[in-house]
Amino acid sequence: MSKNLKQTYILLIFSVVLISCNSNQKKDTFQLKQGDLLFQNTGTGEVDTAIKDVTATSVSKNYSHVGVAMQKDGEWFVVEAIPKEGICQTPLKKFLNRNKSKLDKSQTTVARLDDYYQPYIANAITYGLERINTPYDEIFLWDDTSYYCSELVYKMFSSQGLSKEENPFLTNPMTFNDSTGKPMPSWVSYYKTRNQPIPEGIEGTNPNLMASSPKITFVHDYEKE
Repeated sequence: MSKNLKQTYILLIFSVVLISCNSNQKKDTFQLKQGDLLFQNTGTGEVDTAIKDVTATSVSKNYSHVGVAMQKDGEWFVVEAIPKEGICQTPLKKFLNRNKSKLDKSQTTVARLDDYYQPYIANAITYGLERINTPYDEIFLWDDTSYYCSELVYKMFSSQGLSKEENPFLTNPMTFNDSTGKPMPSWVSYYKTRNQPIPEGIEGTNPNLMASSPKITFVHDYEKE
């Protein structure tokens, strides 16, 4: 084999490998799906800090917020319940830009429900959309006149006849105490300014409890893009 022919052969192999790598990269590009759960670290506001203080876990990420992805007319939105606005349909870009890391990356992680729950997603989203403009529940009570973020997501599925055992998420008696059993200062201040008693022991849920569900799989981290 001549030297020129050998060089041409090597370049041809290199080109094929390069094209293959680029093709694989395109296949690996993350695609959001209807019903994906977007878990978020929303920052250092009063509510966010208090939630993380009482629900923090030993895992690498701790969350203060969760919403559900939905697509409408080719555009992506997040159905969520947030302070001041209540239940709303937020454009995905606005949601991802809400709180970024020092490297200008969205502190948002995406989880996907197991296949068993895919048939429930359309009705779950309808449940949320039917409650647009319902107030945010800043007292964190388990009722239907107002909703906090994880309460909304839980009820989007429990409203469809799923039993508590079938629901992809758990509820627990909520605690606002530290490891010594005393109310955490952040929550004492929070409820004092609202002239409300701390609802210790009331049934509820939170983003970190949802994130620990064995019925979801984390599929993407926007902070690592």
